[in-house]
Amino acid sequence: MNELESLKSIFKDRLFRIPDYQRGYAWTTRQLTDFWEDVVNLPPERFHYTGLLSLKEAGKKEWKQWDDERWLIEDRGFKPFFIVDGQQRLTTFVIFIQEIVNLVQTLPENEGKRDEEIYVGTFNLRQIQEEYLVVPKPPQFIIHTYKFGYETDNPSFEYLKHNIFGAPNGGSIEETFYTLNLENAKRFFKENLLNAYRKNGISEIESLFKKTTQNLMFNLHEIQDDFDVFVAFETMNNRGKKLSNLELLKNRLIYLTTLYEVDELEDDDRSVLRRKINDAWKQVYHHLGRNKSKPLNDDDYLTAHWIMYFQYTRQKGDDYIRFLLDEKFTPQNVFLKTEVKAETVEEVREVSDSGEGEESESPDVEEVQIKRARLSPKEIEEYVGSLKSAAKYWYSSFNPFNNLDLTSEEALWLDRLNRIGIAYFRPLVTVSFITPGVTSFQRVKLFKEIERFIFVAFRLGRAFSTYRNSEFYRATRQLYVGKITIEKVCELLNERVEEWLAAGTEFDYQPFKTYVQRLYKNGQGFYGWNGLRYFLYEYEVEKVNQAGNPKIDWTYFVKSEKDKISIEHIYPQTPTDPYWNQQFSAFDEEQKNILTGSLGNLIPLSMSINASLQNDSFSEKKKDKFNSQGIKVRRGYNDGSHSEIEVAGYQDWNPDSILDRGLKLVDFMERRWNIKFEDSECKKDFLFLDFM
Repeated sequence: MNELESLKSIFKDRLFRIPDYQRGYAWTTRQLTDFWEDVVNLPPERFHYTGLLSLKEAGKKEWKQWDDERWLIEDRGFKPFFIVDGQQRLTTFVIFIQEIVNLVQTLPENEGKRDEEIYVGTFNLRQIQEEYLVVPKPPQFIIHTYKFGYETDNPSFEYLKHNIFGAPNGGSIEETFYTLNLENAKRFFKENLLNAYRKNGISEIESLFKKTTQNLMFNLHEIQDDFDVFVAFETMNNRGKKLSNLELLKNRLIYLTTLYEVDELEDDDRSVLRRKINDAWKQVYHHLGRNKSKPLNDDDYLTAHWIMYFQYTRQKGDDYIRFLLDEKFTPQNVFLKTEVKAETVEEVREVSDSGEGEESESPDVEEVQIKRARLSPKEIEEYVGSLKSAAKYWYSSFNPFNNLDLTSEEALWLDRLNRIGIAYFRPLVTVSFITPGVTSFQRVKLFKEIERFIFVAFRLGRAFSTYRNSEFYRATRQLYVGKITIEKVCELLNERVEEWLAAGTEFDYQPFKTYVQRLYKNGQGFYGWNGLRYFLYEYEVEKVNQAGNPKIDWTYFVKSEKDKISIEHIYPQTPTDPYWNQQFSAFDEEQKNILTGSLGNLIPLSMSINASLQNDSFSEKKKDKFNSQGIKVRRGYNDGSHSEIEVAGYQDWNPDSILDRGLKLVDFMERRWNIKFEDSECKKDFLFLDFM
């Protein structure tokens, strides 16, 4: 069967189910906008080719298990189909139609009316719902059969039924990476349909419904062969919004379960293994989507888990891409043909009466070929189990606060790692939660060592981003399988930090100084250092620990809106006030530029401030600033962050003040990250203030 059909024709006497190997709803605003514009801009008398819809009819063995659907198939002759390709578009269509129903139901003129009395064109809402969305089973109407949905126990189906179609009594519904997209599509169509109604009235909504159901045409294709289903799924889905590696891997693992012979995997075990794969992916996508404002990338998680689960080498770090996710993936790649002997024949020696041995004739040994899977069913079960269990801690590593799975100390240090830039250590952090016997105290110690390593090696030492990554990827795997202790990993981190220290304990700051020197040539100095905000924030945290009352929120501190600043040059970059000329008159322009960009001249602000006030004199900066109406437009240093209050304690702000505060900050650096400069002259050199 291969012909053009409208949505109205396609939905007639058919049930659609998304099989378990399919990914969830993946369309985002970009695809939704394209869909909306196609429908809106389509002339009412024109048809529009929407694409290929590939289906495979569900067998009786499969649909006999569908309690809610069986009556439509047996009593009304509906044909059940699995959607191989086209589920993203069909999902979008049903959400769109449901939002049309929702909009029309809420119009003032329809208040108090039953669905049978409300019309969109010549169709009442009950007809629309039963044709495209849900059919209740008479006479009790206990069963409600959805014409489009998911085959297995899937959070997306529960979300679709209760949060999209509005079925009552949803209870607690698990949300995942994919339900976020369903929610976004509902909101997108709700807003756009309402705008269209307000602009052009009900006739516009009726036109959109008619064009969607009658003018958008599919090329319908039914697939017969089971193998072709999996191949078609990958090929067709990669033409549109490309499958992620995690989505593709699920499809291929489920496909593998269909290939094992009965002597390798009995039918009951096959069903259980397939269910475990589905359950693992359900849990993974639940955790990836738990933070709605910042859903996590699925392929990043797959790569990280591979690092912890398989031995990593720089040459073979992408084995999973070349084997399970290879573009030329075929059954022959999964099941290797190996020559083996059917039996082993021992050498037999007959002994004669004379004592002389005589060899008997050895029988022929038949060599046969048998299939040996590169992955056994047990290996798949263990792998997906690990993938499932690690996802919870992967989420926690990104979202430490308000997380009941973490202690306050763990959350504090994970937050630090996220702020400084956790680099390639997130798999190691995740494994620290999975490894049996590791205590919270040990984890915090590990997080502290990682944070120190990152600050010293990357923020100060200017190491390449891949420095020692292979070594710590291997340590991650070794910790996971119990071949190394967490104490040993901490020792290893500490040893690598010491490599950046010269003469035993003295910090070799020359690579950092060379880096900042380049920043000075760009007119920035320390202001351009990628570790500045983290460093100044940590200095502020020390002050908070001493005095209490936190005054800087990291979220706002790192923002860089055009009209707001979060780090200020105390001695301004454009010092127009006469005060500054007086304080810095003894120095030449090059020295003034160095002083402006020096570490001690930079201060974190407790609130966003109008940038035009930066050039005030020091005495003006210390006090609050008001406009002509008496409204405070700027908080002074005296009432600002702990760092601002400290600066406000200086009587004047001059080169000596910049040096003095810079030395205080370097002293903090020594305390905080356990490094040591040789002497005060080295500290001045580090600050580029050796001319002072």
